[in-house]
Amino acid sequence: MDVFTRRIYQEILVESFIFCQLEKGLKLYCYCIMTNHIHFIAASENGSLSNILRDFKSFTATEIMDATPKNIQESRKEWLQAQFKNFGSKSPQKQINQFWKHDNHPFFLYSREMIEQKVNYIHHNPVEAGFVNVPHEWRLSSANEQSPIKVLKF
Repeated sequence: MDVFTRRIYQEILVESFIFCQLEKGLKLYCYCIMTNHIHFIAASENGSLSNILRDFKSFTATEIMDATPKNIQESRKEWLQAQFKNFGSKSPQKQINQFWKHDNHPFFLYSREMIEQKVNYIHHNPVEAGFVNVPHEWRLSSANEQSPIKVLKF
């Protein structure tokens, strides 16, 4: 679902990434927030990346699902809430609501060549989707120097 077309939901992600960087030891190297998903390359200072991702997904899901009915600019309130409920009912965890998929698609980046390939893939996502002509034009990407989230160098 294209949830991240709204600035309010984008900001929840941005603020959560920054919090995880400052307070949870998230080392973020590359990212791109698309309209309906996110890509990133990250590590953890203390080896607990899965715990950071669990907390990130839990917090952002709660915040976004709470913000949806309160957002006066949201024309899709009822539809989004019905989707959250529908996905929750189909979840193996039998949740009331669900925002994120339970699975991730992690890759172990074992070579410089593979890292470069994944960075290019992530940064070119908005280009491939037809939103921008070049990667640095996408606001919510580490390809953009004005990006609200700062990343580390490889």
